[in-house]
Amino acid sequence: MENFWDFNIWSSFNIIAVLLLSLLAANVLRRVIPFLRSSLIPVSVLGGGILIVVAAVFKQITGEVMFDTEFFGGNGTASLEIITYHCLALGFIASTFRPSKGKLNAKRTSEIFNTGVTTVSTYLLQGIFGMVISIVAAMVVSGFFNAAGILLPFGYGQGTGQALNYGGIFEKEYGFEGGKSFGLTIAALGFLSASIGGVIHLNILKKRGIIKTVRNGEASIHSEQIQSEDEIPMQESIDKFTIQIALIATAYMLTFIIMFGLGKLLPGMKSVVYGFNFLLGVLSAVLIKLIMGLLKKAKIIKKEYVNNFLMTRASNFFFDIMVVAGIAAIRFSVLKNYWGIIIIMGVVGLVITYIYNRIVAKTLFREYAEEQFLTMFGMLTGTASTGIILLREIDGEFRTPASDNMVYQNFPAIVFGFPMMLIATYAPKQPVITIFILIGFFAVMNVILFRSFIFRKKK
Repeated sequence: MENFWDFNIWSSFNIIAVLLLSLLAANVLRRVIPFLRSSLIPVSVLGGGILIVVAAVFKQITGEVMFDTEFFGGNGTASLEIITYHCLALGFIASTFRPSKGKLNAKRTSEIFNTGVTTVSTYLLQGIFGMVISIVAAMVVSGFFNAAGILLPFGYGQGTGQALNYGGIFEKEYGFEGGKSFGLTIAALGFLSASIGGVIHLNILKKRGIIKTVRNGEASIHSEQIQSEDEIPMQESIDKFTIQIALIATAYMLTFIIMFGLGKLLPGMKSVVYGFNFLLGVLSAVLIKLIMGLLKKAKIIKKEYVNNFLMTRASNFFFDIMVVAGIAAIRFSVLKNYWGIIIIMGVVGLVITYIYNRIVAKTLFREYAEEQFLTMFGMLTGTASTGIILLREIDGEFRTPASDNMVYQNFPAIVFGFPMMLIATYAPKQPVITIFILIGFFAVMNVILFRSFIFRKKK
């Protein structure tokens, strides 16, 4: 029988509370310190950094790992990794539930498609350079995991959650000691790359007089953005936000059932299957949306249950928790021999992502090249929210289609990016062959991306 005063009753809450407290502290620091405010570092990244500093001081004083004390259940580091893992899928599920906008014309459809292809092409480019660096490093540093470089596109291109997932797969299946922390550290460097690179780029454009940065302060929200006429009331016998959470939880439970079934059918790929929790979560949410749409069409459901405003808030909440927990979970002790490799990989990731997305934006998105570039560069080194932060500096009211491109590109990005996820699991077995596969895949993606120039009709 459990006693309510035991730490194991309170440990999970204590971890969540500390994560949220770090976000509050980071938000205050970002508002009062001009340097932090102008750096564009996301509050969630800063919050994770605060926890790393606090944990380091705690260890110096007590000799213990802060999150592995009894206050956090004795194994809080593992709990942080679990929170990161779940919040990745929950954030994607909430984003998928958001109602889509109206029909798109041919030009906009092409731009969204090109944005998705750019996303996958950047993943591949990051993977190629990352693998080359790790293979060379394995020749120099004894015992280094030669396929570690494939974590670069997951840390930079897809963020903390996927970096943790694949780092965990390599750690369990292939003995990459510190694989999780390696992936999480690459993801953290990605956020810094987005912030530093983005700020430098904005300042260069500002000095040249090409753009004027926009700072809106508090954006106003209109009532129609919160609730449309055909939706259920905000407060009835059940609160509307409770319904949103219930839909997200239902989709994630369905995701687990699907993963459980696939794990039984494919026992040798169980780690990979459960690593795709976010992708299967998206498919589950799409299925539930489809069923709800059919029920509404049959007049069984008369009102709209999904609220765009509340689903956006839920999605942002899960992603904020994911980032701060992921950074706090980094174990620097297992990376002591790899810092040179990590920094080289991080700098190379910044440079190639910057150059490639600059070329694509100036070539294919000439009407709003700067906005498209900043959005994609921010997203492909940090997360979607990082891309939005950079975009707001020059397009505070989202007059250009850049923000919509980033939202709707997910479908083509998932379709073309899925093979890359499978290739990543092959990398530890045949790292050199993997590089050639990535190069071939990258070439195909760029033929598709620049098809209008390659197959241009002669007059």
